[in-house]
Amino acid sequence: MNKVSSAIDRIKVFFHKPFFTDFRTLFCVWMLIPVYAFYKNMKGGEPENTYHIFRYVYIHAMKGLTLFGEYPGEYLDENHYGPFFSLFIAPFAILPISIGYFLWLLLIVFTLYVAIRTSTFSRSVQIFMLWFCANEMLTCTLVAQFNGVIAALLIFAFVAVEKERDEWATFALLLGTFIKLYGIVALPFFFFSRHKKKFIISFIVWSIVFFVTPMLITSPEYIVGQYADWYHSLSIKNELNIHSWDQNISFLGIVRRWTGCTTYSDLWLIVPGLILMALCFFRIPQWKSLQFRYMTLASIMMFATLFSTGTESYGHIISLVAVVIWYTSAPWKRNNWDMALLVLSFVLTSLCTTDIYPQYIRKTYIFPYTLKALPITLIWFKLCYEMLTRNYLTTEPEAECIKYNDK
Repeated sequence: MNKVSSAIDRIKVFFHKPFFTDFRTLFCVWMLIPVYAFYKNMKGGEPENTYHIFRYVYIHAMKGLTLFGEYPGEYLDENHYGPFFSLFIAPFAILPISIGYFLWLLLIVFTLYVAIRTSTFSRSVQIFMLWFCANEMLTCTLVAQFNGVIAALLIFAFVAVEKERDEWATFALLLGTFIKLYGIVALPFFFFSRHKKKFIISFIVWSIVFFVTPMLITSPEYIVGQYADWYHSLSIKNELNIHSWDQNISFLGIVRRWTGCTTYSDLWLIVPGLILMALCFFRIPQWKSLQFRYMTLASIMMFATLFSTGTESYGHIISLVAVVIWYTSAPWKRNNWDMALLVLSFVLTSLCTTDIYPQYIRKTYIFPYTLKALPITLIWFKLCYEMLTRNYLTTEPEAECIKYNDK
């Protein structure tokens, strides 16, 4: 035990060196992520397939074509992002492909970096989070996915409510909703708002704005029709996700693959999950604690990935940000079991898609049994238990993470 403690102490001392605690280092590391992803994917002369799907959302909108059909001559798979995305992706789609692709990758990474750096988390937590999530951010960027931005928007919404800027909280919430639906999970932040009337009014205003603005480049009839097609597309996709190894990397997927049963409705799991999360909100006196509100943010971010059949491997950048919030925000000292869950989430959730694991292990155990989502599942249930039973107004010592000088 003494040897283990001594080794941990040496590791802590090593990572306290100025190189690791300087935000200039972290900024360079994170900005190298889109550079590496661009170089790796453009070696063949073409961007990753996902970016083609995205840019054609704008192109198809301008041609009046459905956004949710199959276009095998242009890309594989189908688009599942909302009609507003046709306007959001437009600045990138109108540029030459290589330039638009690189700027898109830069946006994915830079948005989450800024969200973390401008958050209300302490300096030490920001440093820890940026290092802890860097590999998963790379995984997300290599496939040009939007999940890093979704994580950023959830943080932006939370911080805006904390700073009493409800108009920007609802902006971030609805931007994520109109693009990928995930943003709607931030709606419970309404309960923490000090200006609920302002929150409601701005929610209505931004909803109208996001619904109408794509009509500026198309037409009202076209956009209304595409929302109907979007609903139909997501319904079909949900059915397909149940049997896909690339999708449903979630608690829902764990239950289906471990039991081998595919005939029941996911509502048997989603509804109890919603009830469990909602019960935490009934501890109204705990709302006074910033740590309790942080835990709510973490719970919502994990719920978004654990209870969605559409969660893909790279969607867990949202979960890993939440794991850091969970571990560092408790107003009591974290124990060895908590440390084990933290390490497991990095070793299994973040690293399971890398070459650290032999291909045989990944194909035989990790992918078939959805093990990437297992640490997040365990942490979410523990988080719910803590939110239902622990006192966040306590004066006990803060959780031990990697502590740095917060000056």
